[in-house]
Amino acid sequence: MVVSPANASVITATVARAAAAGHAVRVLPCPFPDVGLGEGVECLATAPSHDAWRVYRAMELVQPSQESLLREHRPDAIVADVPFWWATEVAAELAMNNLFKMRSEIVRASSVAGAEVSMPGLPGKEITIPVSELPSFLVQDDHLSKSWDQIKACQLAGFGVIVNTFVDLEQVYCEEFNRVDARRAYFVGPLAQPSCSTVHRGGEGDADCLSWLSTKPSKSVVYVCFGSWAHFSATQSRELALGLEASNHPFLWVVRSDDGSSSQWAPEGWEQRVAGRGMVVRGWAPQVAVLAHPSVGAFVTHCGWNSVLEAASAGVPVLTWPLVFEQFINERLVTTGVAAFGARVWAGGTRGERVAEAEATVPAEAIARAVARFMDGGADRQRMQGRAGELAELARAAVGENGSSWRDIHRLIDDLVQARASSSPQNQEESPVVINRA
Repeated sequence: MVVSPANASVITATVARAAAAGHAVRVLPCPFPDVGLGEGVECLATAPSHDAWRVYRAMELVQPSQESLLREHRPDAIVADVPFWWATEVAAELAMNNLFKMRSEIVRASSVAGAEVSMPGLPGKEITIPVSELPSFLVQDDHLSKSWDQIKACQLAGFGVIVNTFVDLEQVYCEEFNRVDARRAYFVGPLAQPSCSTVHRGGEGDADCLSWLSTKPSKSVVYVCFGSWAHFSATQSRELALGLEASNHPFLWVVRSDDGSSSQWAPEGWEQRVAGRGMVVRGWAPQVAVLAHPSVGAFVTHCGWNSVLEAASAGVPVLTWPLVFEQFINERLVTTGVAAFGARVWAGGTRGERVAEAEATVPAEAIARAVARFMDGGADRQRMQGRAGELAELARAAVGENGSSWRDIHRLIDDLVQARASSSPQNQEESPVVINRA
């Protein structure tokens, strides 16, 4: 596992347990270059949003040290993330690739208030999205927009793409991706499964929320988490706190550890009023285990891909609140007829990751209304709960013996072995087979 020092600390304990169990895995630290970020700031989760481009720049600057590792260790395969286009054939989402083709049209439309664009080249029902909800690199020049052509070229030239999804979640899109966006595509998800190791990954104290959940009735708790990257202002956190209180439903709310003390955003007397009904977790929570808990009945999520996939795999319907990146696109998978196991928290105001284009705050009244309507039942809730349950069954079948993801994992191994066997000795040393994770 090749990671920078600060990121290594996150996975060290997990790798150590795997090694102790007999698996041949270890950490290889790779120095993080000086790109103007503070000490120990080495990923998007810890970098300020205005400095996100520096993280992408750092991923390019580590090329010499990464190449040295490749020459030294001679890997048969590399599994790399998207921004490392220089090191490996890089995959990108089908929707994003197609949107980039019409980037000039998007840039022109961005000057028109409320402008929408249709996602081109996708199968099924036409999907439209406001320009304000598109990732910044599609609307304005930045580090990623300048690298996209290289990313795409490397993706198409590569051996293959490993994707953390399962075919039954988005079959027509998997088929289209396999047809036009990769020489070989392997759909191997969902990768995250409930286990003891995930429960205690952030420390023993993180299991306390599971004990708390066990005191609540089945499907009664709203789980609220916005991932490791997004920051909420004190004003928005206050509105969310008031909204959860006014919903009159139990909730488990994960708050970033650096989002300030509760005295900065919690209304006076709030913690006392929600005591017993609500629990706030600071920092990390065992999300896969939380979603698998029978007391959890809904998930308020930013629609990061891991969260979407984990919710579907757990059979938990979602309330969507996208914030940045491709999350607004993921939301459409969840709330349209493709997956159809969620609904938007708020339909009012302009949304988007660029502050100047977005409504400043989602009001407490809208949050309370969305949560109460979702949790109080009704035909829509029953339909989404049923669909979520279907997806959970399909996810389990996909990773089970002879399921679609099980077969793709074996196909990946077979293809790698065959590629290795068919290479000449010289090519075996000089040209390792390269795989990428999307």
